[in-house]
Amino acid sequence: MKFRNLIASLLLGIFGTATAAAQVENPVSWKFSASGQQAEITATISGEWHMYDIGPYDGGPNATTFTFELPEGVTLDGGIVQVTRPTRVQDEIFGMEIGYFAKSARFVQKFNVSPQLAAAGKPIAIKGNVEWQACDDQSCLPPTDEDFTVTIVPTATAAETAPVADSPATTGNADPNAPATPDPTGRMVNDDAMAVTPDSSAAVTTAAPAAPGEASFEGLQQNENKSFWSIIIEAILWGFAALLTPCVFPMVPMTVSFFMKGSDNKAKGRMMASFYGISIVALYTLPIAAIILITYFVGGDSVTADIFNWLATHWLPNVLFFLIFMIFAASFFGAFEITMPSKLVNKSDSKADKGGLVGVFFMALTLVLVSFSCTGPIVGTVLVKSTQGAIWEPIFTMLAFSAAFALPFTIFAFFPSLLRNLPKSGGWLNSVKVVLGFIELALGLKFLSVADQTYHWGLLDREVYIALWVVIFTLLGFYLLGKIKFAHDSDTKYVSVKRLFLSIVTFAFVVYLIPGMFGAPLKALSGYLPPLSTMDFNLSASSAGGVSGSGVGAVSSLDRSKIEGGAPKYSDFLHLPHGLEGFFDYEQGMEYAKTVGKPVFLDFTGHGCVNCREMEANVWSDATVQKLLRDNYVIIALYVDDKKQLPEEEWVTTPDGKVRKTLGKINASFQIERFGINAQPYYVLLDNEGRPLVTPRSYDLNVNGFINFLESGLKAYEALPRSVR
Repeated sequence: MKFRNLIASLLLGIFGTATAAAQVENPVSWKFSASGQQAEITATISGEWHMYDIGPYDGGPNATTFTFELPEGVTLDGGIVQVTRPTRVQDEIFGMEIGYFAKSARFVQKFNVSPQLAAAGKPIAIKGNVEWQACDDQSCLPPTDEDFTVTIVPTATAAETAPVADSPATTGNADPNAPATPDPTGRMVNDDAMAVTPDSSAAVTTAAPAAPGEASFEGLQQNENKSFWSIIIEAILWGFAALLTPCVFPMVPMTVSFFMKGSDNKAKGRMMASFYGISIVALYTLPIAAIILITYFVGGDSVTADIFNWLATHWLPNVLFFLIFMIFAASFFGAFEITMPSKLVNKSDSKADKGGLVGVFFMALTLVLVSFSCTGPIVGTVLVKSTQGAIWEPIFTMLAFSAAFALPFTIFAFFPSLLRNLPKSGGWLNSVKVVLGFIELALGLKFLSVADQTYHWGLLDREVYIALWVVIFTLLGFYLLGKIKFAHDSDTKYVSVKRLFLSIVTFAFVVYLIPGMFGAPLKALSGYLPPLSTMDFNLSASSAGGVSGSGVGAVSSLDRSKIEGGAPKYSDFLHLPHGLEGFFDYEQGMEYAKTVGKPVFLDFTGHGCVNCREMEANVWSDATVQKLLRDNYVIIALYVDDKKQLPEEEWVTTPDGKVRKTLGKINASFQIERFGINAQPYYVLLDNEGRPLVTPRSYDLNVNGFINFLESGLKAYEALPRSVR
């Protein structure tokens, strides 16, 4: 009895302690960091709780306040800025309008540093305190505070520009440890005005609340979904195409008949065949998912994104992919056979004889290994293209490909009578393989082109690229007509109707390509071809009295007398399409826009960005779009994958301590840090202080929608008071 009483007492004590702990609520957690001379503070709010904004409120709720203990030589540069826009409501209890945050909130405080401290260049630790109050629909918690320390690093130009003498914190008898005053405009200052959070409720507050100057981020997900689904559909089509290769097609009736004969129970046979299809999907998808998830959880999403960016834009993987595609094409032509090691295949095949689900799984593994010589390059094509999107896209892309690839095995297992309608294996399968070889040759050039564009080698200009495609598809047309024969091809006494129609389509495609060698835009292929700016001679532009793709001979839309050095930075190797002129450095472009009094069209793009080329060929080519861009905006194009290494004084250190040395990585970090997105194309219309004017826009080939986007940005800019433009 005493023992049971002791146990009961212990349990009561444990539950009592847990209950007491549960009563201490702290729904707000904080993260403190610094970038250069500014502190970046983020609050994460759990559940249904919300936290009041920085106010201030006289006779109202307890606003969030920040206090800083400033070392000698350091002053506040303006007030605390709430980057996340609070939700504002009319509170009946307090009789005033109040603002609050839900889920998360981000704040920024900039600092001025004395010339002496700036010259020393040493990190400066600044202590601070934040006090806040959290409430939910039923109750409010007492105001809570937390101490913190951030370490700022003086910028290289701080010694020249630090306005310490004029700072409000050093005039009169101001208390340097007083709470930071909220910025009355609710906006960032100078370049940091662009800092926004990625969710739609967190756009930057502008100088004109609820006016055209406000920008939201709703609707972007729809455009991203379009691009994502196009990749999924392409993966499914490649999955069905893989079935027609000679490595896979003969396996369909063999494997299905195996399941039907292996058991007198048809239901069991169908179940086993279904598991066979599921195993194929798992064998293609799970390895890719494992690699991505391991890199994500070990290194975080930035590491995974860096890996994908490296795969998509670095010369080494792109040249390697190009060579692999050439090797696979040669294999498809019959030069040699690429197979997995026979020992591995035989071992897997022997395991398949065991029967049961284990045997079925190993039979699926045998199919994947045996068909590698045909599916390998197709899988590579699908995966590499999907790395240009979000980090999880390759998983869903491979899932779509493998599902399409495995689907026939399940269908024929449920309806075995369909097997009688399949054509017999024969020479036509080798013809399919050869046709895929020609397609591999054409697609492989894209990888070499990406490396050529990002590193500015000048090896594969647009006319050279198109000339190679003309030759490749001309040879394909002759092959379909039986004029070219490979080692494993069967003798054909006549040309079938199917081959004739396919050859007509192929030669028509060649005829379509030829004008592209002289400057025709070839809009249908814009995503796969190098940009027009790489052409040495553009006949269509010259005959129209315009300019070549590189902009030579253009009537300049820029006042070069107002540009330092007389020309935009990096314009010697970077160009805009359609003879448009602009900037390729954010700081220089913003300075010029402020000088001439025009809004900014900010374009995040990339040399290897297929969707960017499609937008430029199909949307930017519109006369109205070009007129709006040329006459009313200052264009700033930031390439996120350019490999140009900048001088050391232009290197950028990110908040997580990584040093960005190339132009592309600096621009990519800028896009992620300021907009919380890493997809291209991404278009933002800004005023002269760097504030978004309207909802940014991504990939969308609707020309009228793009025109409305540009016109609404102009209206929002003109609606702003001149003093805050």
